[in-house]
Amino acid sequence: MPTQGEGQGGVGGVEGSLGNAMILRKGSGDSMKRSSSFTKLINKAIVTNKTVKTLFGIKAKKPRTSVEVVNQASLLLNYLHSSDPEADGNKYQEKVMELAILLSEMKLILYGTSESEPIQEACSQLTQEFFKDDTLRLLISCLPTLDLEARKDATQVVANLQRQSVNSRLVASDYLENNLDLLDHLIVGYEDPSLALHYGGMLRECIRHQVVARYVLNCEHMKKLFDYIQLPNFDVAADAISTFKGLMTRHKSTVAEFLSENYIWFFDEFNSKLLESPNYITRRQAVKLLGDILLDRSNSGTMVRYVSSKENLKILMNLLRDSSKSIQIDAFHVFKLFVANQNKPREIVRILYNNSGKLLRFFENFKIDKEDEVFEADKAQVVREIAELDHCASNSSSGELFSFQ
Repeated sequence: MPTQGEGQGGVGGVEGSLGNAMILRKGSGDSMKRSSSFTKLINKAIVTNKTVKTLFGIKAKKPRTSVEVVNQASLLLNYLHSSDPEADGNKYQEKVMELAILLSEMKLILYGTSESEPIQEACSQLTQEFFKDDTLRLLISCLPTLDLEARKDATQVVANLQRQSVNSRLVASDYLENNLDLLDHLIVGYEDPSLALHYGGMLRECIRHQVVARYVLNCEHMKKLFDYIQLPNFDVAADAISTFKGLMTRHKSTVAEFLSENYIWFFDEFNSKLLESPNYITRRQAVKLLGDILLDRSNSGTMVRYVSSKENLKILMNLLRDSSKSIQIDAFHVFKLFVANQNKPREIVRILYNNSGKLLRFFENFKIDKEDEVFEADKAQVVREIAELDHCASNSSSGELFSFQ
């Protein structure tokens, strides 16, 4: 406890200082004295504030540790998961708000602030505690009960945890490998517009782990991604195609194996639902992704198979006629693979030969806005290959002629 003298120097001292300040303002014209007295007054007020807090037993709240934050969040999640919001009424809502605060604290620990970097030891402790039990499963399940800001915090927390390494191990990857069914829940989350972006954000970070990506590629819900990409909600569709692109490009050996084993159904869906979509953005994203897939050396076997199909060639020739210049350019980068193939099937040669006149006229005026030596070289090679096609290869008319603008 402070002494009597300290109390007088605290609360009573402020009153005395205020009196002195008044006297100085009335009786002195010296600005330096006024400034000095005012500074002393402020300093005494600050001391007084601390003294008053001590007198009344008010102490600064000790921040929770990483382990405490996760444990308390886990308790709340268990309560929310097993309780009836209607029956529990206000209590349930109070617990939801408490959980929102804890999620905000987790985010602060993992991301730090604009003034301070996250502390690695605290991040490691939080990560270990989070994946020790089923906190992630409960959080995914209870996400619909949270408000928008808490959902955003939850998404950022889950995303960050996928990158946290403890003793050179990705704890999240180990956990997900034993709980792969959670990925099914995240994928079908695209069906709820209010949750789609949050579940999608979590899913995208989870597929950073190869074991997770392999599961998603081969799970029964994989085909649903083609439908989610076509959803009328622009934000949800854009998020779905972002996830799809990550899935098809991140883990090259896994993707190559998947395409080899699932070639027919995958490209049937890809062509019909994405490349031939009436939606401009879907077509543009799809044809660019197709180029990324086929031009990757890991997918060389898939590329040869794709460019040996006349149905695929017809789709790409139609995309060359698209009203969008961006789509035309991306389609060209795939079309050139058909032309460059040194082992073209006769039906491919026949289509190219029968349309050679139109193709050559098209490429004569096919330019991009900025100078690009690589593009011009590729175009020149395509023109050369088409012009040199052996007319003997077209011993019968295919009737498949295309009109180029």
